[in-house]
Amino acid sequence: MTKPHIAISIGDLNGVGIEIALKAHNQINKICTPHYCISNTMLQQAAKKLASSIPDDFITHEIKGNFAIEPGKVSAQSGRYSYDSFLHAVDLVRSNQCNALVTLPIHKEAWEKAGIAYKGHTDMLRDLFKEEAIMMLGCEAMYVALYTEHLPYKEVASKIEKEKLCRFLLNLAKHLPQNEPIGVLGLNPHAGDNGVLGDEERIIEEAITLANSKIGKKIFCGALVPDTAFTPANRKRFRYFVAMYHDQGLIPLKALYFDESINISLNLPIIRTSVDHGTAFDIAYKNKASLKSYINAVNAAIEYSQTS
Repeated sequence: MTKPHIAISIGDLNGVGIEIALKAHNQINKICTPHYCISNTMLQQAAKKLASSIPDDFITHEIKGNFAIEPGKVSAQSGRYSYDSFLHAVDLVRSNQCNALVTLPIHKEAWEKAGIAYKGHTDMLRDLFKEEAIMMLGCEAMYVALYTEHLPYKEVASKIEKEKLCRFLLNLAKHLPQNEPIGVLGLNPHAGDNGVLGDEERIIEEAITLANSKIGKKIFCGALVPDTAFTPANRKRFRYFVAMYHDQGLIPLKALYFDESINISLNLPIIRTSVDHGTAFDIAYKNKASLKSYINAVNAAIEYSQTS
């Protein structure tokens, strides 16, 4: 069989992304043909800083905007380059030159310094495709889909609306196994204690009931008490969870599966997966970065591209 072609956006070059790409190349090249969205000039500069050789079969794509790499520094130049690398990688998939997209980590402040309006990859994809992209993170043992993502906590409660949450659940269900229950977390401590600590759970439960009725069977369960949702017993009952906000879902996920979890963008016309970690500026160019999340992200991109 012909190996799938995977577009790799290189992430912030002041971080660990390029180290991961170089170190993992020989392993992932056995299962796919990776296309790295980085110019030869920047690749050579990064490899020199890492004291790393560049594999002969390392396919690059020219990205404009050469600059001096400064490990661990937030800069507008590195932010713009990571954004342009991402755009080029998306184009490779949209034009059918590649089967799926894998993204290495960007730095949100660097994007902001570069004047980029988006807070991250998913925001940009949502706007580009005019689709309600869903951010789901995890690994085979546990996945968490985020109802709200990069949003100040003071705004979360106002975003919990019956119709909107129901639509989110229905979109999510299209991409997950139909024979597995999905746990939906409440928002408040003790899931509101019947309204004593907040009444958002009433809206969440109404959205769950509506979504299940539209699907025709009970898939979604909740609202689960947030502080007990991820106990061992519940993780035996559920492999998929829906969190109402970012840290509600990602703190337990990263505490349990930090090295191996990945990020998957669902409900889009392209396949996009990503590492589930940041730029790790503190260890940039120190040859300490883990490859596990990246390799899992590549494997997931291949799997999704072959089944979609």
